[in-house]
Amino acid sequence: MSLVIHVVTLFPEMFSGVFGASMLKRARQSGRVDIRLVPLRPFGVGPHRQTDDYPFGGGVGMLLRADVVVPAVEWAMTHVKAPARVLVTSPQGRRFDQRMAEELAHEQHLVVIAGHYEGLDERARLLLGAEEVSIGDFVLTGGELPAMVMVDAVARLLPGVLGAADGARSDSFSRDQGWLEGPQYTRPEQYRGLAVPEVLLSGNHQAIREYQEEMARRWTQERRPDLLANERRDTDGLH
Repeated sequence: MSLVIHVVTLFPEMFSGVFGASMLKRARQSGRVDIRLVPLRPFGVGPHRQTDDYPFGGGVGMLLRADVVVPAVEWAMTHVKAPARVLVTSPQGRRFDQRMAEELAHEQHLVVIAGHYEGLDERARLLLGAEEVSIGDFVLTGGELPAMVMVDAVARLLPGVLGAADGARSDSFSRDQGWLEGPQYTRPEQYRGLAVPEVLLSGNHQAIREYQEEMARRWTQERRPDLLANERRDTDGLH
């Protein structure tokens, strides 16, 4: 069974370009991932299909209604036999990173709720057991872009999605690597006075591997030293 991802959103039209092109398009066509959009509007209440309302107690903005979001997610759940792991995009949530993407890639059914306006009624999260997830310490106009980021990061880790069998294992932040990926080069060998490092042209696989590991560590030290600090903490925890 391929991974099924339902994305619950007020604006399904925003996803057509991202989900209908490049690697995600090929992954869907090959059956590696089954991405289904669930528009919230049909689940809206009243003659105008209302999906949001003012927060009790005052405050700015609007909230997605629990009696709209919950039925939409439950509808998605009934269409897949595997149990669903429900996520909601939120600035208050767990930071989404490569390790979480790898974790989610082992699920069979994900439901991603794209939060909008000022978020959603807390009762929706509680009733659905939804996990709040944030892609960073900034605020966007809606959860559609974070949902796209999460789906892309997860889908590319599924078997057969990337062209190279082990391509994802050497990515920056991957569980196997833990560091940033170092510099890479392609043709031409010389361009505007800059040359490809000779070791990469040597054919010496051991030397190339050592060079790549050294550059990965160096770039990580220069650009994201916190990753090396995390690595040390993880190692210390094993003793």
